Amino acid sequence: MSLPEHRQAIDKLDAQIVRVLNDRTRHVLAIGEIKLAAGEEIYAPHRERAVLERVCAQNAGPITNEQLRTIYREIMSSALALEKTMTIAYFGPEATFTHQAAIQKFGASLNYSAQKTIGDVFTEVSKRTADYGVVPVENSTEGVVTHTLDMFVDSDLKIVSQIVLRIQQCLMSNAKLSQIKKLYVHPQSLAQCRGWLAKNLPRVEIVETSSNARSAELSAKEKFSAALGGVLAAEKYDLKILAQDIQDNTVNVTRFIVLGRQCSPPTGDDRTSLMISVADKTGALHEAIAAFHKFKINMTKIESRPSKRKAWEYFFFIDCTGHFQDAKVAKAIKLLGEHCNFVKILGSYPNTD
Repeated sequence: MSLPEHRQAIDKLDAQIVRVLNDRTRHVLAIGEIKLAAGEEIYAPHRERAVLERVCAQNAGPITNEQLRTIYREIMSSALALEKTMTIAYFGPEATFTHQAAIQKFGASLNYSAQKTIGDVFTEVSKRTADYGVVPVENSTEGVVTHTLDMFVDSDLKIVSQIVLRIQQCLMSNAKLSQIKKLYVHPQSLAQCRGWLAKNLPRVEIVETSSNARSAELSAKEKFSAALGGVLAAEKYDLKILAQDIQDNTVNVTRFIVLGRQCSPPTGDDRTSLMISVADKTGALHEAIAAFHKFKINMTKIESRPSKRKAWEYFFFIDCTGHFQDAKVAKAIKLLGEHCNFVKILGSYPNTD
């Protein structure tokens, strides 16, 4: 085919794509009306996962599955925006990794509301000012975000989904590498890049900031300075990326959770998060978690936090495989309750590697 013929074929296909996308959207809007009439949530993580798995299974290329998921993320995002004006609260400010994770999950078509604290995100979703919230819960290098765990003690919100984001730290600046005299950096980003900085910027002045976005903002205003952060921060503050993927640990991921009010039904590959408190006696915790062994359920994480209500009293946060509606998990939770002062289900949601 000649160049004009290829372009003519593309124009014809574009017309078909527009027609099919509008047909698809009409069906989505009809489903949205049915859900709203039944009092159900518009966003359905289990359905989202099923759609992405199905289209990837049908993909014969040359588009990669990752590219196809990105395309469908925006298709679903635009449909959600048409179904209902949705607001996603996230632990800000704008252009942080949490903001990036929220967009990765919900797409660019929804409203996003940056919050100053993790507690503010919980509050916005609780009082229905926001439909969902996104907060970090753990990093593969730096461990759990304790404030997120602590917020669940008094909150009735549920974990309805999770986001696993590969953290790619970038050095950004409007100066050359050899000209940099000052580096603005969030403490966690600093901890993740110490080796690279010691090798490449050994004599630079380091100034700690409240967020990666704040680092980028300050660097954009000051000559011969640089910042560490994500691509989103570099784009927002019009900084050049001098070096990318500079974290010392190449396997550096952060897990974020989506806060909502209703858990989705089982998908067959789910994770359940629980919070428990055990009696202050010898072997109490061992007796409690034996329930997972009895029913052959994989307990993927356990984390202790002081209750802040009574000295030496602790809450334990547990993640396990399965959905709380699964028969085995339901039996384990019931048995768990026999050895605990209380058991609280924080949510069941599709598992994501």
